[in-house]
Amino acid sequence: MMKKIKAFFAKETVFCVAAACAVLTMFLVPPDREYLHYIDFRVLCLLMCLMAVVAGLKAIGIFRWLTVQLLRRIHNGRILSVCLILLPFFCSMFVTNDVALIIFIPFTLMLLEQMGYRDSMIPILVFQTVAANLGSMATPVGNPQNLYLYAFYSMNIGEFFSVTLPLTLLSLIVLIIASIPLLPKTMQQQSIARAMISSTRDLLIFLALFGLCLLTVFKVVSYLVTTAIVVLVLLLLNRKLLKEIDYMLLLTFVCFFTVSENLGRIEVVREFLQQLLRWNTL
Repeated sequence: MMKKIKAFFAKETVFCVAAACAVLTMFLVPPDREYLHYIDFRVLCLLMCLMAVVAGLKAIGIFRWLTVQLLRRIHNGRILSVCLILLPFFCSMFVTNDVALIIFIPFTLMLLEQMGYRDSMIPILVFQTVAANLGSMATPVGNPQNLYLYAFYSMNIGEFFSVTLPLTLLSLIVLIIASIPLLPKTMQQQSIARAMISSTRDLLIFLALFGLCLLTVFKVVSYLVTTAIVVLVLLLLNRKLLKEIDYMLLLTFVCFFTVSENLGRIEVVREFLQQLLRWNTL
């Protein structure tokens, strides 16, 4: 039993810490009717739908297919290193930073191993991780934090991009410059395994669902409608994808909501945080 608990804590450390903090704040603010208003169900449902759709796109092989198509056309090591860094940078804008890394890191390791560039693995993986996090800040759906902030503060897309795009452009320029020397200019030509999209029909369906999620982010379609459609389609198309959703991440957000709302109801804490904000937002 203890081994299972340790393994769970090691795997879900953030959730465990968040849950512990939520329980502690409950002693300070006992549960009452206000708790019903803590949870932002719109953000949670949107996040769940995006994770499900991305899992579907990954399952049919679209990301690997796009990567292989790009790399088949590259014959310069400097260009290849830039592409390997920028793939998670741009992909994370639409499928979140962690998913972008899950998609591209295994392929990068396999490719560099095949090409004999083991010494370049660590710097390229480090830059891919940095790139995924920097790219994800560009859009409301790039990471869960953006999705929450965009919804909570009722921002319009112009306000959001006015903040994120200058930083994203600067990040792009720096990443390109930094990634150029990671691989030698001349490299041996290597055969890259073929990649196929398993179902064109499923691809069109998941792209349509992704578009529906974006419309919901921009408040064109109700999140209840989108959630119902996504769940129904997955039940009919491939219900195994429902298991790919990171439910622990959703529960972590529930804990975060509980902690932040409870702290906001403690007068001493609220006044202290307001003083800090007046002094310096960062």
